Amino acid sequence: MLRRPLAGLAAAALGRATSDGMSGPRPVVLSGPSGAGKSTLLKKLLQEHSSIFGFSVSHTTRDPRPGEENGKDADRNNMGPGRCLATAGTRNVGQSLQLKRSACKAAVRAVQAMNRICVLDVDLQGVRNIKKTDLQPIYIFVQPPSLDVLEQRLRQRNTETEESLAKRLAAAKADMESSKEPGLFDLIIINDSLDKAYWALKEALSEEIKKAQATGHS
Repeated sequence: MLRRPLAGLAAAALGRATSDGMSGPRPVVLSGPSGAGKSTLLKKLLQEHSSIFGFSVSHTTRDPRPGEENGKDADRNNMGPGRCLATAGTRNVGQSLQLKRSACKAAVRAVQAMNRICVLDVDLQGVRNIKKTDLQPIYIFVQPPSLDVLEQRLRQRNTETEESLAKRLAAAKADMESSKEPGLFDLIIINDSLDKAYWALKEALSEEIKKAQATGHS
């Protein structure tokens, strides 16, 4: 399991204040192709630190998988503290997008006000949109060790047609290439081992977790 582009995120960088002076833990932006393991890593994180992290509901346009609940496992319409992800990944433009960004920012701030870490699970377009705000989150990209491994994982779900599988693999290839763009992500986690990937994620967030714990969360 490799971690790029940094061997470890500096505490000073992790703990810097937002430009508008908002206190509280920095939010976290988590991105990566479908099948990379983001949802599994998030579930482990929320199970271990349920009182520290704000609700994380990813935004997606795909149909729900078996067992998923709309508004719980994937937020397509609703907004609220920790649920600003529904706007972060939108591809709308103009005034509508600006309003959505403002709503997203307000939702993140609401989670910060509770001294919790807001996790945003978004696509690459969502990452670029958030970069245009002053939220200053920690940007983490999770990817599979290879496209072949990703294809195996997606096939094991038994939820994809050959056509949809081909589209997901093409999108994943493009995302993995884009993730190499300098300055786009603070950390890239290659998820070839769930335990090692989870350790890397927790290490990257350790300073923010300490901030939340210091004020009474455990």
